[in-house]
Amino acid sequence: MESYIVFGLVLLVVVIGATLALVAPRFRKPPTLPPAQKPTAPPVKQVPPAPTKQAPPAPTKQAPPVPTKPPKKQVPPVVEAPPPVVEAPPPVVEAPPVVEAPPALETPEPTAGRLVRLRARLSRSQNVFGKGLLTLLSRDKLDDDTWDEIEETLIGADVGVAATTEIVGKLRERARVHGTATASELRGMLADELVAALAPEMDRSLAATQRDGRPAVLLVVGVNGAGKTTTCGKIARVLVADGHTVVMGAADTFRAAATEQLATWGSRVGAEVVRGPEGADPASVAFDAVKRGIEAGVDTVLIDTAGRLQNKVGLMDELGKVKRVVEKHGPVDETLLILDATTGQNGLEQARVFTEVVDVTGVVLTKLDGTAKGGIVIAVQRKLGIPVKLVGLGEGPDDLAPFDARQFVDALVGTDA
Repeated sequence: MESYIVFGLVLLVVVIGATLALVAPRFRKPPTLPPAQKPTAPPVKQVPPAPTKQAPPAPTKQAPPVPTKPPKKQVPPVVEAPPPVVEAPPPVVEAPPVVEAPPALETPEPTAGRLVRLRARLSRSQNVFGKGLLTLLSRDKLDDDTWDEIEETLIGADVGVAATTEIVGKLRERARVHGTATASELRGMLADELVAALAPEMDRSLAATQRDGRPAVLLVVGVNGAGKTTTCGKIARVLVADGHTVVMGAADTFRAAATEQLATWGSRVGAEVVRGPEGADPASVAFDAVKRGIEAGVDTVLIDTAGRLQNKVGLMDELGKVKRVVEKHGPVDETLLILDATTGQNGLEQARVFTEVVDVTGVVLTKLDGTAKGGIVIAVQRKLGIPVKLVGLGEGPDDLAPFDARQFVDALVGTDA
């Protein structure tokens, strides 16, 4: 009995070993290194089978099929698409540059008779100056107290003490000689004395025509706030209205707005403006302006200088430099001093300092309308011995008028022109 059991076990070991020998290689990965050899077990001594009836061999189990990896899916080769055809853009046709039309040139009003047309602008000065005096002169009796009041009125109108004493003395003498005079007669006498005080014999024309083939050079000077640059533009209109051709020099290089302002004035009447960069040497700009005027063959070169405080010695020296540099082309024909009429007697001190630096040949009184006192015209002329050549009576572009003593006095005291 024991021999059967031993035989069955041996047979079972053989079957299991054969099965493992068939299945194991399929699941085992080939080793990268040969495995170490294990010591083999001693062979089992086989016992010869007993001469008995052999049992049928046990059926062997077939190993399940080993799954195989599915074949890789064939990926079609990537065919690069041809680059898109970029159509060339249509040629760009540049539009011609837009050329702005030059501003329409203005025609300034004729200068002849401007003062007569603008006499209404002196209405407030007339109230302070003319009507006050006429009220005093219309009294039934002109005693010493009345004459003292007339003197105070003239001094208050900025005529000045010396001029007032002279005017009142002559007026009293004429009233005494004529005896009893009407208010109309006294007004006529007053007008005559005021005209005489304004020295109508003075030459008030502007030196604005060519001399020896060279344009006349007008230098415009003045302090800040007197309306110098604006008045310079208005002077250009006066010259154009009288038939002159003009080149302007923007020598006020310390104030950018002054250059632009002057260019605007020039464009309105077709006057070329020579300018320099901001902060440039004013004398250099003035020199270039005169040079350009000579090349263009114009009648007048009008130079606007920087507004200067009369107590700034360095600035006044610079003004003298401008004059000296310009005179390398030839003499300065006219130097116009711009004074604000509303400053009254303070304007006389400004004028005095300027006359020490440059040879002032004429005075332009601005802002003579409104609250200005008309007597300042007399004071300026008597103090400086320089004629008032132009007066500004408003803000309009053509409100600058050539000065005429008789027309001015008639407008001031209300007599007929």
